[in-house]
Amino acid sequence: MLKLCMTNDIPDREARAFDTTAYGTLFITQRDGQFFAYKNICPHLQVELEFLENEFLDQDKEFIQCSTHGALFQVETGECISGPCLGESLTVVPIQVHSDGGIYLA
Repeated sequence: MLKLCMTNDIPDREARAFDTTAYGTLFITQRDGQFFAYKNICPHLQVELEFLENEFLDQDKEFIQCSTHGALFQVETGECISGPCLGESLTVVPIQVHSDGGIYLA
């Protein structure tokens, strides 16, 4: 298993990007103590989601947002709820949070 980071590296309602061999660039975000990981690719245009480094969430930090066209995605599922890719989803990356506080690729 590849350790990506520690849980305290990702504050609540924030996200961080990681480069991996297995999945390319992915990001992990936290919501209320749960961690969610997705490939950093918008399903609409196949572009990376963020314009600025580690800026994956909308202004209110409620949704994941594509900076190219403003599509919004549910943090917990990756489903697009607004924008040109409505009904599509981000690609989930399987992770595991271990008791040592590490977040690992599953």
